[in-house]
Amino acid sequence: MEHAGPEVDTAAWDLVAAAQQGDQNAFGQLYDRYVDVVFRFILFRVSDRPLAEDLTSETFLRALRRISSVSYQGRDVGAWFVTIARNLVLDHVKSSRYRLEMTTADILDSSADDRGPEHEVVEEATAAELMRCVAQLGRDQQECIMLRFMQGMSVSETAAVMGRNEGAVKALQHRAVRRLAQLLPDGLR
Repeated sequence: MEHAGPEVDTAAWDLVAAAQQGDQNAFGQLYDRYVDVVFRFILFRVSDRPLAEDLTSETFLRALRRISSVSYQGRDVGAWFVTIARNLVLDHVKSSRYRLEMTTADILDSSADDRGPEHEVVEEATAAELMRCVAQLGRDQQECIMLRFMQGMSVSETAAVMGRNEGAVKALQHRAVRRLAQLLPDGLR
């Protein structure tokens, strides 16, 4: 039976099943697949590299402890890891009355580009301006934009992570994109 929606990485779910049977190597492979996604998500939220590293470690420690309880729900297993990370970030925010601050320097991926240093400078300036505009959105809109466009999650995965239904995520995304269009300078629209 065909299903509409994003493709699910069944190999990742095979690794989950193996980890549930006690295969430590399988969990290690899951870690290798998702550690960068989880770290970027956390770093985006806390803007503190050492704290993001600690929370990333705690995310995978909790996932290891709870691996037996996770079951396939039609989504990529990465959404489960990001949900754990999100809950840890929220706990941190509540416990320390931490205020969300975003820095673009730690968020932007600086990949090598053959187009020369001028292009790289323009790309970084564009990304920095975009992140400045994203920082002006509400927390939920920021999270939606980050999950959908920076982490590449589907609407259903984003809904699962945010604890909302798909319609709410679509509406939130629509409002966030419209607001970004208003905030971005004319040359970047």
